Amino acid sequence: MTFDRYSNDVLADFSRRRVRAAVPTREAAFDLVVEDVASDFCGSVTAVEGKMVQLEDRNGKRRMFPLGGGFLYEGTPVILVAPSASAKGALRTASGSVKAPDARARVARASRIFVEGRHDAELVEKVWGDDLRGEGVVVEYLEGVDHLDAVLAEFRPTPARRVGVLVDHLVERSKESRIAEQVMRSQGEDAVLIVGHPYIDIWQAVKPERLGITAWPSIPRTIEWKHGICQSLGWPHDDQTDIAAAWQRILGRVRSYTDLEPELLGRVEQLIDFVTTPATD
Repeated sequence: MTFDRYSNDVLADFSRRRVRAAVPTREAAFDLVVEDVASDFCGSVTAVEGKMVQLEDRNGKRRMFPLGGGFLYEGTPVILVAPSASAKGALRTASGSVKAPDARARVARASRIFVEGRHDAELVEKVWGDDLRGEGVVVEYLEGVDHLDAVLAEFRPTPARRVGVLVDHLVERSKESRIAEQVMRSQGEDAVLIVGHPYIDIWQAVKPERLGITAWPSIPRTIEWKHGICQSLGWPHDDQTDIAAAWQRILGRVRSYTDLEPELLGRVEQLIDFVTTPATD
């Protein structure tokens, strides 16, 4: 008997083979945690830019990936797609607050938040700007905490016209702490709230990892701090133009609250709550 290797139809059982399930799609919503299969990089969605999605892992490292297939959500393959118009309305602001759809800026409140300088104001605007406009809170800068007493004397804060103040380097026995204590005694805690962070300058409130360094350089007191920072990092530092350019370089690395140290985050949120809380009789 001759064996005929071609006697059987190899496709005869094709219709009975298991059909592979379609990979579901999932919108790349803010804070969605997924894993890129090719690189094993696991992180939460922080931004969608065009056809790219940005993920941030638990160590703060960020990477960009093309939208589409190749991701796992809770261990299951998914195809990431850009958020729909309705989903975008539920995204969060840079501060982490839920962003109301089609939110418009409110008429400015009588209350104010004061910060020490232009850089402080620009950082607060970049991260909390949407929240502040939604609440109608205006941020102004003092050009140094030394002017705080005079600014408040002109502003005349009351429980219905509150002032919140963010101060750099507000640590025990510092010049800033002495000024804050003196002002609070004269103004009253129901009209003025002064809080601060421990950093020499608002620059340090940006996580050093965002600049590709492990820690901010230590600068001797004999050297002007910002010039010393620029010099240590190998950046131009000859004049104020160089310092301004350095700040824009730092600010450009900030996209959301996750890029800032918690010692600053809590203080700004505290000030916003203070100036937006209605006065009690």
